[in-house]
Amino acid sequence: MRDGLVRQRHRTLRLLGSLLLVAVGVGVTQAAPARAADPTPLDRVVPAPASAEPGGAPYRITRGTHIRVDGSREARGVAEYLADLLRPSTGYRLPVTTHRRGGIRLRLAHGDFGPEGYRLNSDARSLTISAKTSAGLFHGVQTLRQLLPAAVEKDTVQPGPWLVAGGTIEDTPRYGWRGAMLDVSRHFFTVDEVKRYVDQLALYKFNKLHLHLSDDQGWRIAVDSWPRLATHGGSTEVGGGPGGYYTKAQYKEIVRYAASRHLEVVPEIDMPGHTNAALASYAELNCDGVAPPLYTGTEVGFSSLCVGKEITYDFVDDVIRELAALTPGRYLHIGGDEAHSTSHEDYVKFMDRVQPVVAKYGKTVVGWHQLTGATPAKGALAQYWGLDRTSPEEKAQVVKAAQSGTGLILSPADRVYLDMKYTKDTPLGLSWAGYVEVQRSYDWDPGAYLPGVPAGAVRGVEAPMWSETLENSGQIEFMAFPRLPGVAELGWSPAATHDWERYKVRLAAQAERWDALGIQWYRSPQVPWGAAGQ
Repeated sequence: MRDGLVRQRHRTLRLLGSLLLVAVGVGVTQAAPARAADPTPLDRVVPAPASAEPGGAPYRITRGTHIRVDGSREARGVAEYLADLLRPSTGYRLPVTTHRRGGIRLRLAHGDFGPEGYRLNSDARSLTISAKTSAGLFHGVQTLRQLLPAAVEKDTVQPGPWLVAGGTIEDTPRYGWRGAMLDVSRHFFTVDEVKRYVDQLALYKFNKLHLHLSDDQGWRIAVDSWPRLATHGGSTEVGGGPGGYYTKAQYKEIVRYAASRHLEVVPEIDMPGHTNAALASYAELNCDGVAPPLYTGTEVGFSSLCVGKEITYDFVDDVIRELAALTPGRYLHIGGDEAHSTSHEDYVKFMDRVQPVVAKYGKTVVGWHQLTGATPAKGALAQYWGLDRTSPEEKAQVVKAAQSGTGLILSPADRVYLDMKYTKDTPLGLSWAGYVEVQRSYDWDPGAYLPGVPAGAVRGVEAPMWSETLENSGQIEFMAFPRLPGVAELGWSPAATHDWERYKVRLAAQAERWDALGIQWYRSPQVPWGAAGQ
């Protein structure tokens, strides 16, 4: 993932962080917004919908508008979310009801929507979002949100008018895995900072939040059977800061909050490498029985659990058991990358022992693509983070696994690693995978990225955010925006809609919304920000 990392000047970053962002152009939209009376066209949404057919008069949200649902708890939950979203900026009551006609209707219905798809119908009399599931309704609400003026995101009353263009959108995602990873190990992020990122992911219809909970620099989840993992292993971070960890209650709150935004949390415990924080916490996990010091640098590949010791597997069983009990989702990520201090023989032995433990506690294995160098368990997913320049041999190993039934999540580092610098002048991030501007991040096809991989083996895409140089929400946002929406589109939208020239105009129109949400973002010269609202 991070071959060739160089040590970062973290003290300088702490002093200059926000100032440097401003120096390279944190976005403040200068373009004039669209005329208030002009509703946003149905095809202006990101990710691009599968089908958008304009027609008829727009729907207007007024002081008398209500939100109508059937009697289901699932639909009511999405309706309350929508009402809470709209009330601050509109100043309207927007009661949620099961009785009145007209208004905004959220409807669970049979139909060819799939598990996350929806249909949005808008005309002068009413606006209806129909879906098979609450997830589909929620994604439809995100589309409705983008069809309203950007001022709808503000937390004070705005003048409106609140118009939604007339017509019909029918939409369903291309892939079932649309993920974003947040590295809370290199630098620790609070529950509130994680929640803020969750809200930003929800706007663009992501459905997986991958949390990188352990690494050389920090262990971030409480484990009752091995308490020093958190209290000692979590006591620092890159650059020597205080670190931190999530109590079980805090982790459960992140899981609950993500679920309320229809994101499934995928926790990762990286092993057998990237384990210095664990090795420093318990001497018996080391082959020589000596605990190394805590680590606050950024080099990789030097640590390994002791594959030959039986206590290693007691440790793995305990950690996976406790983490699986906290995690209602289907998946548990076991890392597996950059185990340079583990022999190939030991790596295979370790994975052969650990993968059944994940299954024992009711979860499905996810691992970085090096897992394909062992024997992936039945149903396991491999997360490919290789580059265009990755060796043919390594790519062939991944392709062979995919042809044998292993599903792939695509996270090519030189495309969608959000911690890569945009240009040489970007004050944050790394550049070992090259510079990744907005067009490069967007302009590739997951379905054709690895020749020889069966189309059905690609389960989706994921955008990792490693945190060697990132210390707060503003810095996360600066690296995520404007690239994050493009990854969302790769995961959601049909391949036929993929067109950089059209996309960059739709992306430009998002900037006013980011400003309203208080998001710090990078003003890429590749995007015609002046076209926003035209």
